[in-house]
Amino acid sequence: MTAITPDLLAAHHITADEYQRILKILGGREPNLTELGIFSVMWSEHCSYKSSRIHLKKLPTHSPLVLQGPGENAGIIDIGDGWAIAFKIESHNHPSFIEPFQGAATGVGGILRDIFTMGARPIAVMDALRFGPIDDPKFGARNRRILEGVVSGISHYGNCFGVPTVGGECVFDASYSGNPLVNVFALGVFRHDEVFYGRATGIGNPVIYVGAKTGKDGVHGATMASAEFTEESKQKRPNVQVGDPFMEKLLLEACLEAMKTGAIVGIQDMGAAGLTCSTCEMGSRAETGIEIDLALVPQRETGMTPYEIMLSESQERMLLVAEKGREDEVYAVFKKWGLDAVQIGTVTDDGILRVKNHGEVVAEIPNRPLADEAPLYDRPHNTAPYRSVPLEGPAAIPANPSLGGAIQQLVSSFDLCSKRWIYQQYDYQVRTNTLQGPGHDAAIVRIKETGTSVAMALDGNGRYTMLDPREGVKLMVAECCRNLSTVGALPVAATNNLNYGNPERPEIMRQLVEGIEGMAEACRFFETPITGGNVSLYNETLGEPIHPTPVIGIVGLMKTAAPVSPTFVEAGRCLILVGGWGDTDVTRFGSTQYAKVVMGQVWGLPPALDMDYEKRVHAAIREMVNEGAVESAHDLSDGGLAVALAECSFGAAKVGAHVDLPADVQSELQLFHEGPSRVLVSTVAPGKVHEIAKRHGVSSPVIGKTQAARLTFRSGGETVVDADVSVLRQAWEDALPNMVEADLPVSV
Repeated sequence: MTAITPDLLAAHHITADEYQRILKILGGREPNLTELGIFSVMWSEHCSYKSSRIHLKKLPTHSPLVLQGPGENAGIIDIGDGWAIAFKIESHNHPSFIEPFQGAATGVGGILRDIFTMGARPIAVMDALRFGPIDDPKFGARNRRILEGVVSGISHYGNCFGVPTVGGECVFDASYSGNPLVNVFALGVFRHDEVFYGRATGIGNPVIYVGAKTGKDGVHGATMASAEFTEESKQKRPNVQVGDPFMEKLLLEACLEAMKTGAIVGIQDMGAAGLTCSTCEMGSRAETGIEIDLALVPQRETGMTPYEIMLSESQERMLLVAEKGREDEVYAVFKKWGLDAVQIGTVTDDGILRVKNHGEVVAEIPNRPLADEAPLYDRPHNTAPYRSVPLEGPAAIPANPSLGGAIQQLVSSFDLCSKRWIYQQYDYQVRTNTLQGPGHDAAIVRIKETGTSVAMALDGNGRYTMLDPREGVKLMVAECCRNLSTVGALPVAATNNLNYGNPERPEIMRQLVEGIEGMAEACRFFETPITGGNVSLYNETLGEPIHPTPVIGIVGLMKTAAPVSPTFVEAGRCLILVGGWGDTDVTRFGSTQYAKVVMGQVWGLPPALDMDYEKRVHAAIREMVNEGAVESAHDLSDGGLAVALAECSFGAAKVGAHVDLPADVQSELQLFHEGPSRVLVSTVAPGKVHEIAKRHGVSSPVIGKTQAARLTFRSGGETVVDADVSVLRQAWEDALPNMVEADLPVSV
């Protein structure tokens, strides 16, 4: 038996106190190496959320539409007529830094299994990506390699599997140079009577392994994802799994077909922690035990140890529990699809995870404390949240002699430029459900079986949350709901991915706590309960943390209809700013893209949010869209009014705008501030827009008209911008591909 030394515990990220808890759970005896490995992955931050669980309880999780909240593989909400959707977001950050292609690809595979293990057929994927700048003198070439690998991995897996990647977001910032973020959202559809759960019920029922064979890839992947990067850990490629989307497609079809036989009573994918996680969690949920023999596990390598088999995170595998006596029905389905399906154990009545190898017991651990009673830490957070920039900035915003040049500089910046280079690699029309795909405020997919469509949006803003973790998250939730409302959808439920640095640092833990509390307040106010999600901590390299980057994914429901145009359609239309001009000051202007890109510095606080007013704007714009009162609609966010007007001009019609700015406000502040609660619409029925806005207590000033080919802004009778739409659009479209293709020196 391997001696349990302090070095061995440290290698497994188990503290001395945690080891004493393990001894108590095991009745005083020392664990063997396999048992130590099992505790290590199940009690890792990645699997147990031991630093965040007490705070996650603050999130709202219930509503009349929520059929399944946190605790299962995916959340479920009712969409009417006996139908439901399952959705969730997960991260694959650390693997995507080490091996970008496979890290991102297996991130897609993992979230898809979370959806179809519930019984739902996946119909949409979205991604939220964060990279370091690809023009960085030191790390630019590496950042570009990661960008190219991640995008290729996502497109490869999604395209081969046959699920549309319908939208997402991509941001570049130096804080992500050593730690990119890859958050993947997936959504599936099914009937209420087709829902399955990950529970090992029925004493004596067979436990069946299905899917791909087990290899050594991904061993200790969950533990690796629960520590910050060091020079050594950055090179741990064996921790990264290898995916096969064609195998996953077969697994999907086989699982859904097997579910229809009625012979399956519980099913769960083998994700983080692999066979360990699926066995102990299924047993814990059902308050049963599971006994398996590893000699029966299909293996693609010879000589694998029990430790390696239990901790492998090989992809495209599922564990299911069948009704005793009906095993052959399950085997027949998987044989038809050419997949392994082997009974490796049974459900027992003792609550123990018992692992044998050729009949010899190699691990014996109670399920409940292993799966659901991991250490729970209330880590210190009684300090100011970490921030990397000052509160105070310049005394005033200097006048810019070329506001038109500033607009071009912004629309061609990494964060705001066209991401077509990314999403043109994705098949976003496969399955023919996509009504609105990438590049818009929200994606929309129709549910063919009903008259309902589902709108989806992902939002995150690490710049705002770095400046104020609590208010930044509230702004993020508000924007996500505004994006959905702008296409006419009612936001109904959410999933979250909380990406933060090292929680053992009080200033980072304070970011996380305030972020969760801000999200709880906003989601409760906007009536979008959290149905599940993911926490990804230790996102830092050599002591440098990422910006705190919570990402929210919100789904909205709407009647199936042609979506309102996000861009201007015709010249001569009335332009109205639903929500009003908004305001700012120098301190809050420091959070804008203008400050970041044009001025080259960030400071201060994020925009101020009035949640009550924001919610009224949501209701107003939904009514305008659904009543046909507007011809186009686009919300204001990064880059403010100037960038929104430019983006609205980039449609196929190349229709621009003439706008009169208030003369009593500095043009730089008016054009580029990022105050929330505003939607830009064009209309032939201004009276109807004003009537709806007034009824909701929302300002709706007319700011100008659409016109052919140019963007023209006047202030106090003077033209301050007169730009050619075609020139701006070309700069917007070319920025990312030009930089990706540029010659850069090899980085360290």
